[in-house]
Amino acid sequence: MQSTVTPTHCPYCALQCGMNLTPVPDGTVEVSERADFPVNRGALCGKGRTAAAVLAPGVRLTSPLVRDEGGTLVPASWDEALDRIAAGLGRTRAEHGPDAVGVFGGGGLTNEKAYTLGKFARVVLGTSQIDYNGRFCMSSAAAAGIKAFGLDRGLPFPLEDIPKSGCVILVGSNLAETMPPSLRFFTELKENGGTLVVIDPRRTKTAEQADLHLAPRPGTDLALALGLLHLVIAEGRVDEEYVRERTSGWEDARAAAMAHWPEYVERITGVSVPQLRETVRMFCEPESAMVLTARGPEQQSKGTDTVGAWINLCLATGRAGRPWSGYGCLTGQGNGQGGREHGQKADQLPGYRKLDDPAARAHVAEVWGVDPDSLPGPGRSAYELLDALGTDIRSLLLMASNPVVSAPRAAHIEERIRSLDFLAVCDVVLSETAALADVVLPVTQWAEETGTTTNLEGRVLLRRRAITPPDGIRSDLEVLHELAARLGVEKGFPTDPEEVFEELRRASAGGAADYSGITYRRLAEENGVFWPCPAAESVDEGEDAVPVGEAPAVHPGTPRLFLDRFATPDGRARFVPVSHRAIAEEPDDEYPVLLTTGRVVAQYQSGAQTRRVAELNAAAPGPFVELHPRLAARLGAAEGDPVAVVSRRGRAVAPARITNAIRPDTVFMPFHWPGEGRANTLTNPALDPTSRMPEFKACAVRLEAVRP
Repeated sequence: MQSTVTPTHCPYCALQCGMNLTPVPDGTVEVSERADFPVNRGALCGKGRTAAAVLAPGVRLTSPLVRDEGGTLVPASWDEALDRIAAGLGRTRAEHGPDAVGVFGGGGLTNEKAYTLGKFARVVLGTSQIDYNGRFCMSSAAAAGIKAFGLDRGLPFPLEDIPKSGCVILVGSNLAETMPPSLRFFTELKENGGTLVVIDPRRTKTAEQADLHLAPRPGTDLALALGLLHLVIAEGRVDEEYVRERTSGWEDARAAAMAHWPEYVERITGVSVPQLRETVRMFCEPESAMVLTARGPEQQSKGTDTVGAWINLCLATGRAGRPWSGYGCLTGQGNGQGGREHGQKADQLPGYRKLDDPAARAHVAEVWGVDPDSLPGPGRSAYELLDALGTDIRSLLLMASNPVVSAPRAAHIEERIRSLDFLAVCDVVLSETAALADVVLPVTQWAEETGTTTNLEGRVLLRRRAITPPDGIRSDLEVLHELAARLGVEKGFPTDPEEVFEELRRASAGGAADYSGITYRRLAEENGVFWPCPAAESVDEGEDAVPVGEAPAVHPGTPRLFLDRFATPDGRARFVPVSHRAIAEEPDDEYPVLLTTGRVVAQYQSGAQTRRVAELNAAAPGPFVELHPRLAARLGAAEGDPVAVVSRRGRAVAPARITNAIRPDTVFMPFHWPGEGRANTLTNPALDPTSRMPEFKACAVRLEAVRP
């Protein structure tokens, strides 16, 4: 057993908080504070503090499992399990073609794993059908950022810039519960004289910290942003010089915003005109201001337009590409940012290159040593891929995801998964999805492996191996190496993460997310490096080239984007005209109430790991339905009574939690649990036309009392 302290990062959210790990006699680790990492400065939430509990043999998987003739998952050898997977995937490919094989990844995979999974799908399987659960995270913000700025990075500035701003508008984020260590940046903002506006239909713990809390009806964030921009224009607060010199497309965006006058927006959103005016004043009076969005405005069937409207507000007021100002997205999953940059997303190649770009295909194909024409084109988005299981897609390889709990219209997706000819799952625990598999492979966890992640700031980080995994556990890289060999590709799938990262550097070189100047050594020495970070300059390129005999300059990385120009061809940010439209499923007489979903502080995502930690379960033991006292009175429900929430897709039952902190026309359910309290049984898979993000955040439901 190693005895040294290993500095590394938390396995959960996109803060990727720094922590120290010390091996202990039971084969796991002890987690302690690591004060040198600037994102959390030693602070850890309950999930981070208890992360080591999932390493315990009684909690995690320790042997491959295969389904026997009686339908039971039983232990098996690695060779038997791998042979079965290769045979299952190979048989489907031979009988139905490569696109009948699907691959589904996760935002918790390291960059090395995400990169290799994308390469495996396209080079070994030849399938276009690959996507990942990060599509459910910030894809709408990504699409809007690319439209406006030419580049998608969650935050274009470090978190440490937030306290220096004059005002922050936080839209649809309950970060006090979803990423608690980040709350101190907003506390410091207020201590420095800045103001915080929180927009959320619930008065959350985050909203309680706000100088101004706006509680719009779910699904109306687009109208709210347009109403604020209307007031900016009407009150003469547009930064005309900035708009003229650094943007394009203003006139069309201006005309669209002017159609959303304050009283009209008040009727749509429920936010009063005085509150709208006060928000504009607070945002426009300081020299600097920010808008930060999260899943609230993004997980909508109009999420891309909604984020675009908030970006337009920033651009019109000169709040982007300037110090202590800008638009940013608070990414949710641990490697949600890096996970989509390097190839496990349906339309992307490493370096954030587009799969339908011939130059991008040629570059990556050269790194991979394959013919560009052999690479498949773009495939289905996450929900569309899951919806096609059992029909067009007959076999699935799934890593680090639990769609039986996390996907919208989850009962339908569970049926589609059950209808597959073959399912293989790689995971650290027997999740609800893994329990349906034909083969389950137990893989290494964060403390047992080395690899890189990219946090919500675009800071590439090095997670270090602290302990040796138990016997019978292999890494995802070893799994892909072995499967590739069994499917006829002997080379190109190394098992050493640093070797994979060196290849990733070459594949990303020159792309939007350029990692070519980043090395493991730099990550260890510099506590992370912000992308883009191109490789050292050539010795023979132009008058600024490095003289022969001298060491080339090392690029420092890019903590702050857009200060000189945006990543568009002309360097200007682009206004995108948008207009309000209704959610896909408005309430009616049969389903008169709106449901919105989210997280609680003690659980994470589908709960596959956190629901196995006793301390976290004691704090959040199960699902609940949060509803207003007036709604509870009409239903005849008291605190703790079972309440049924019914949508057009199914029925969920959970205890009532009655509070004045939610709108009377809205109910809230957390989405961490399976079974009868599964919130995603209810949610609407209506997709944003650009990002293909499902509308998790708003759907029509009715409530029913559950009588004994």
